[in-house]
Amino acid sequence: MMGRHREFNIDDALDAAVKVFWEKGYEGTSYDDLTRATGVKRPGLYASFGNKEALFQKVLERYTQRYLRHMTDALSEPTSRKMAEHVLYGTARMATSDPMHRGCLGINGALACSTDAEPIREMLIRCRAQGEAALRQRLEQYQKDGDLPESADCAALAAYLVTVNYGISVQAKAGVSQPQLLAVVEQALAGWPLAPDEN
Repeated sequence: MMGRHREFNIDDALDAAVKVFWEKGYEGTSYDDLTRATGVKRPGLYASFGNKEALFQKVLERYTQRYLRHMTDALSEPTSRKMAEHVLYGTARMATSDPMHRGCLGINGALACSTDAEPIREMLIRCRAQGEAALRQRLEQYQKDGDLPESADCAALAAYLVTVNYGISVQAKAGVSQPQLLAVVEQALAGWPLAPDEN
């Protein structure tokens, strides 16, 4: 017996689920919320995505692809300074372009999850750690290429970028304006290590 043909668009359903989790958070979102937003009945959602935790993981992947592309694009910049600019200015613009001031889906989840949602918090922490590791590895390559001084601490610089990035997202959620956050980025980059030939 052939399986039933899926009667909904998987990408549209994921996009709708992203909006729900982004607005309500992981714990504030019920499966009923998701069925209403996607227009897909519970059995259809379960069959395509699994339980709420599994669906959230797919949502996080979708959110990263759609809204955090500037983070991965930044790794292709020719200098560490331009990479840092791409990361921080990109986040400031993305976070303040949302009229609903929802902040960052991942950061919101990591900060707001209770012990009942510990697996989700751990998932988000792992995502952050992976992002920081990618920044550190790229900074180490810049250093090998002579773009950063040998004295630069690449691990600390990566952690610095992630920390400022988180702060920008939290402030944007609180309603801080784009011009204010762009000024913060400019200040944050003022102390970025110069390439040896720029000293």
